[in-house]
Amino acid sequence: MTRVGIQLFTLRDKLEQDFEGTLRKVAELGYQGVEFAGFYGRTSEQVAAILKETGLVAIGSHTPYQLLRDQLDEVIEFNIAIGSKYIILPYIAEEDRHRWSEIAEDMKKIAQRCEQKGLVFFYHNHDFELLQHIEEQPVLDWLYEQIPASQLKVELDTCWVHHAGYDPLAYIDRYNSRILLWHLKDMIKNEDGSPQTVELGKGEVDNKAIADAMLKINVEWAIVEQDYCANDQIESVKTSMEWVKNYAKQGGNLDV
Repeated sequence: MTRVGIQLFTLRDKLEQDFEGTLRKVAELGYQGVEFAGFYGRTSEQVAAILKETGLVAIGSHTPYQLLRDQLDEVIEFNIAIGSKYIILPYIAEEDRHRWSEIAEDMKKIAQRCEQKGLVFFYHNHDFELLQHIEEQPVLDWLYEQIPASQLKVELDTCWVHHAGYDPLAYIDRYNSRILLWHLKDMIKNEDGSPQTVELGKGEVDNKAIADAMLKINVEWAIVEQDYCANDQIESVKTSMEWVKNYAKQGGNLDV
């Protein structure tokens, strides 16, 4: 059964103010796991302690490209110490997006090292990997061709796929055997066409259809994320959890 987690980037302001208290609140709201995006100065022992106290699972950690490239062994050891088995490359800075071949070579090395240490390496998409092309195909698809499926898994952000103008259901079908993690997100478009993330059920993304498709492929984790919260961050993730619980009540096979 698919479990429900939260990408902690959503709660970055709260975590900066009170890291441990925010994780306690996340657990109270019914989230079962957390995906880290930084550790706010805590040691691996401190992180492991609050996870044990709350019962939250360390799903994985979003780790910047430069850190993966230059300090991979330290990243791996920290993740092992907190019980996190997934390491995710979440973003490529705009100034680096002209050198995808080099990035792919680095990703191969990262993936191989993670595999050696018993961890799993993922790539998380935004929209730019679908809008930029290499060899007449989206960069995202090109990247996934460069590294074996056994070494590079997919964390699909279906909201960004939608915003890029592609069909999330088609991408779920294309990478069904590689998708273990799913970013569950909603958005609206501003007047200038730019995206604004909102609480689940308040935007234009057909997350019910997406959830139905994800559950059919037995994705491990549905990870709620809201890049920007117009309201209080805790209230936003509470509202999104209400959507998740309502979806489950209607027959969705989510473990909530």
